[in-house]
Amino acid sequence: MARPADWRAMATEDLPAVKTLADHIHVDHPEDMAVFEERLALYPDGCRVLEEHGRLIGYALTHPWRFGAPPALNSRLQTIPVDATTYYLHDVALLPDARGKGHAAGIVNQIAEHARTSGFDNLSLVAVNGSRVFWERLGFREAMTQALRRKLSSYGSDSLLMRRELSPSGT
Repeated sequence: MARPADWRAMATEDLPAVKTLADHIHVDHPEDMAVFEERLALYPDGCRVLEEHGRLIGYALTHPWRFGAPPALNSRLQTIPVDATTYYLHDVALLPDARGKGHAAGIVNQIAEHARTSGFDNLSLVAVNGSRVFWERLGFREAMTQALRRKLSSYGSDSLLMRRELSPSGT
């Protein structure tokens, strides 16, 4: 019997495949291998991959951060801030044939639970490529300011900072 797709912890040996996925999925937003290596080294609990039949079909990079100050694309973090005020979803990416099957909602629910149990009361992300409606279905709401519009220009003209509040009960 074929094993269904399943999210699991990202391992160092997954990084070449994750980079290949990123290059395929985010043609207009490339990031260097060093970004993936650093995220995994700094916050392994926030790095997941979606595996199906022995091949990777998606990944998630997440970590604590400061709300309203999303990192620039293709930049290294250096460290996770001790004064983090949000749990940041840097990237949740799926191959086209893996979309529409509940995988993204599944990992976002796992991320939300991890964030809540880690003491955070919100998730945040930068929505790109017309994904606003998708993220709204998962409970995120726009949290933009004029200053952020300028800062996020490297993400694309439709980029939006979005936030999802987490209740103490886990939603």
